[in-house]
Amino acid sequence: MRILVRVVGLAAIAAVVAGAWMFYLLNQPYKGFSNPVFVDFAHGTSTRSIAAILADNGVIRDRWLLLAARGLRRGANLQAGEYKFDKPASPFDILSRLARGDIYYMELLVPEGFNMFEIADAVGKLGTIRPEAFLAAARNPAMIRDLDPDAPSLEGYLFPNKYRITRHTTAQQICRMMTDEFRERWKSLGTSAGVHATMTLAAMVEREARRPEERPLVASVFHNRLRIGMKLDCDPTTVYAALLENRYRGAIHRSDLANTSLWNTYRHSGLPPGPIASPGLSSIQAALAPAETAYLYFVAKADGSGGHNFSESLVQHDAAVAQYHRATHR
Repeated sequence: MRILVRVVGLAAIAAVVAGAWMFYLLNQPYKGFSNPVFVDFAHGTSTRSIAAILADNGVIRDRWLLLAARGLRRGANLQAGEYKFDKPASPFDILSRLARGDIYYMELLVPEGFNMFEIADAVGKLGTIRPEAFLAAARNPAMIRDLDPDAPSLEGYLFPNKYRITRHTTAQQICRMMTDEFRERWKSLGTSAGVHATMTLAAMVEREARRPEERPLVASVFHNRLRIGMKLDCDPTTVYAALLENRYRGAIHRSDLANTSLWNTYRHSGLPPGPIASPGLSSIQAALAPAETAYLYFVAKADGSGGHNFSESLVQHDAAVAQYHRATHR
């Protein structure tokens, strides 16, 4: 009887020790790789397969550890997707990540006023899509033609925002995300105004007005000029024409002002063929509801504030331009 008691006691001690050891291993961080590991689990992948893949990649010490962790947390529902492992983690930590769906993504930040060339550069910096591939997708207007049959590209409809991008996201999918975001924002405005003209004007307002409170004023200048058939003389359209021809080098030259491109509003009256950038919501609202003014001109202030002097007559405008040149050429 004593022997039996002793055996039972030793078995109990062994069970406690084994349990403590397992608990230690399940909470012990491990890193059996040198470079970051990316693992993509498809929908329906079994826990056993997930454990084997993680063990093969050095994320966990042995596959049975993840299976043991899952056995202790049976309610955990492991999520499909791509995960990045770059530092030591315990089996319990990894199980928690998989249950949360803490998948790996990158952030694509598109500020208001970016054009598709600038967006392409931002996409390229993520390292998964070449800028040229994004531009090729953005030049195809098919995604937006139902709203704007006259759109020459997706320019203007790639709504500025922060987007989550995975390593497998394609250029077309990014364009879809951005145009879907535009659709939601446009719908929220509840307007019956024409999309094409509104967005074309809004993009010009966005590129010209650095100060939000001036956007309705800038919109009023363009609106007044359009009403009387006066050329818009918008510098950003000249820049955009040069960008489309792959010859913009950071400054506007006389050859740019003389460019016969339909995008150059120094040579052609009316709006350009389409938007020249991605306007934010406030610029779209300014285009829909310009301020009531008689302004026909504006020129930047020389104080570095980003503001403008607005004028109703050419005489007033010439005086404002002269003031600007005196202040900047001291």
